[in-house]
Amino acid sequence: EIESYRRPQNQGVFRTLQVVGVPKGSFYYYFESKEAFGAELIDHYGHYFARKLDRFFADDGLSPLDRLKAFMVDAEAAMERFAFSRGCLVGNLGQEMGALPEAFRQKLSDIFADWQRCTALCLRAAQAAGEIRNHHDADHLAAFFWIGWEGAVLRAKLERNSTPLRTFAEGFLAMLRT
Repeated sequence: EIESYRRPQNQGVFRTLQVVGVPKGSFYYYFESKEAFGAELIDHYGHYFARKLDRFFADDGLSPLDRLKAFMVDAEAAMERFAFSRGCLVGNLGQEMGALPEAFRQKLSDIFADWQRCTALCLRAAQAAGEIRNHHDADHLAAFFWIGWEGAVLRAKLERNSTPLRTFAEGFLAMLRT
């Protein structure tokens, strides 16, 4: 037990392997390094979350703006379900970029760009449906949404409540009506 406290922090992956009973050699059978594991984790999460966004933003049973609202309500419920102890892996890693391999920077940026692209498509559909005024730049709004949403997720984790998520959602939606 005392020995584990003296372990360097960069051995967190191996401590996790020990806890779940996976031999270190098995880790290196699948991944050539901890950086390769991290890159795979980022890719996997990016694909998982892109599918989630697709499910919400392609739901023809809802108006485009209601799709965005449904996404925000679902994300808030997920954070509540885990007592605000989890957030967005991509956002979490982005905040720690100074301590991570530089190769992760482009992966994280690409994921955010993909989320913004999907969000912009949804916002353009909302414009076409007359839910949002056409003078708004959908690409700019989508970038603003993700910058603000990730900040709200961080704050919700910090405060352990959904008020920051609701505050951002209400403000973003009010801005769309102007």
